[in-house]
Amino acid sequence: MKILLIAAALLLTATPSTLAQSAALNARIAQLAQAEEAKVIAWRRDFHQHPELGNEETRTAGIVAAHLKSLGLEVQTGVGRTGVVGILRGGKPGPVVALRADMDALPVTETSGLPFASTVKTTYLGQPVGVMHACGHDAHTAMLMGAAEVLTKVKKDLPGTVKFIFQPAEEGSLPGVEGGAKLMIKEGVLANPKVDAVFGLHINAQTEVGRLSYRPGGEMASSDRFTIKVLGKGAHGARPWSSVDPVVTAAQIIMGLQTIVSRQVNLTDDAAVVTVGTLKAGVRYNVIPADVEMSGTIRAFSPQAQEQIWAAIRRTATGIAESAGAKAEVSIEPYVPVTFNDLPLTARMVPTLQAVAGGAANVQQVKVNTWAEDFSLYQEKVPGMFVFLGGMTKGQDPATAADHHTAGFRLDESGFTLGVKTLATLAADYLTMKK
Repeated sequence: MKILLIAAALLLTATPSTLAQSAALNARIAQLAQAEEAKVIAWRRDFHQHPELGNEETRTAGIVAAHLKSLGLEVQTGVGRTGVVGILRGGKPGPVVALRADMDALPVTETSGLPFASTVKTTYLGQPVGVMHACGHDAHTAMLMGAAEVLTKVKKDLPGTVKFIFQPAEEGSLPGVEGGAKLMIKEGVLANPKVDAVFGLHINAQTEVGRLSYRPGGEMASSDRFTIKVLGKGAHGARPWSSVDPVVTAAQIIMGLQTIVSRQVNLTDDAAVVTVGTLKAGVRYNVIPADVEMSGTIRAFSPQAQEQIWAAIRRTATGIAESAGAKAEVSIEPYVPVTFNDLPLTARMVPTLQAVAGGAANVQQVKVNTWAEDFSLYQEKVPGMFVFLGGMTKGQDPATAADHHTAGFRLDESGFTLGVKTLATLAADYLTMKK
């Protein structure tokens, strides 16, 4: 109710002439976005067939930069290692709005069966693996390229500046390597000119094409990585009594960690997740190793919950290890904060989402999601809004759609035009309403 009241108040402040100008501009944007469909699909298929991991997006960045230069934009390359920034200055003075897309792929071997499926292979953390756009970043990049072309064609009517941010390494960098939104911000992507608001969009393979969704306030979780090294005493597998077995101790720690969310976090306030994703122990079946290492992810929706979980992980791991005569070394690496949609900005832009999607019935306010996004780092600096776009064929059962980050991931390309239109119209409406 609160966000609807804010939206109503904002609309009342708009003059009839401003509303008319905005409607005419948006109609033109819609036509241009439709005309971009074939280009956007072709770009996406090319990126999908030639995926690149985080901080290695040189080919992708080259294509993006060449396109932005062909539009006559000011272009910066090598921002945050392989990032590209395009600046479009409108025909009238006004604020600065940023649109962001991520470019990186994942270390996943594709099994989608698409005619443009990736066959790229690499070595990741010492393991041979395929490379695949298994999360839709290829589509995000293509749609923002389309939005840049659309907005360039109406730039004389834009009261302000649009900054197009093509970001590497959203999925994270290799251990010890800085990248992604954090590095782009450090290198000044939100300055010169200073950004007043930022918008991002992520396609969702379990939501029908033609639909948009969002959440005011906390939308996606914070994400932290933890590592626990259990130090014991090795021995022959036939003589376990002469060891301090780190494998058994690690198993007990893993089970103990499960009680943090189920018994120590107040889940009526917020959701939380503690997941162990890796476990490395030993090299031979009949040798008890001297140490074991595990790592995992923490998801929370407030700084208070984060700190509570961090303390509980340290307490649980060290306490269980000590009880077994072992030692646990715990390290926690904060990655990204909560993706938080600015309340006044979100209220202002909900009517835009409803207009571009063909009505309020096609725009849904969703529950919190335990995914995480480094778009949240931009939102810490300037007001931001992150929107989800449907990428599943109409009528399909979401349970049958391959999930993000899986080898069979697919998207319905008929939803891309709405993505282009959404990005371009969010920027245009923001600039128009801020006059």
